[in-house]
Amino acid sequence: MDRFLSLIRNKYLIAGMAFVVWICFFDRYDLSTQFAYQQEKSKLENEKEFYETEIERMEKSIKDAQFSPTEIQRIARERYKMKKDNEDVYVIQEVEPKEE
Repeated sequence: MDRFLSLIRNKYLIAGMAFVVWICFFDRYDLSTQFAYQQEKSKLENEKEFYETEIERMEKSIKDAQFSPTEIQRIARERYKMKKDNEDVYVIQEVEPKEE
């Protein structure tokens, strides 16, 4: 029991424990802040990966549109409603019912 009391009264142990408590709970970079930073970091890394794949997909579609005549023709038909002389193009639009 005396050894336990002398251990508790040790000023270095008290200072060390106070330091650990301060770092874990009261410091600018406490545990909850570090956890939030890690979550934000993982979210941003996921977004970065998504945008990198989107950039690759866009670059591929741009290269296809520049050099492939079938791709150029498809884009012209879909976006700009172009047609050949012997074709008829029908544009179908969906009509949403009116809410009363």
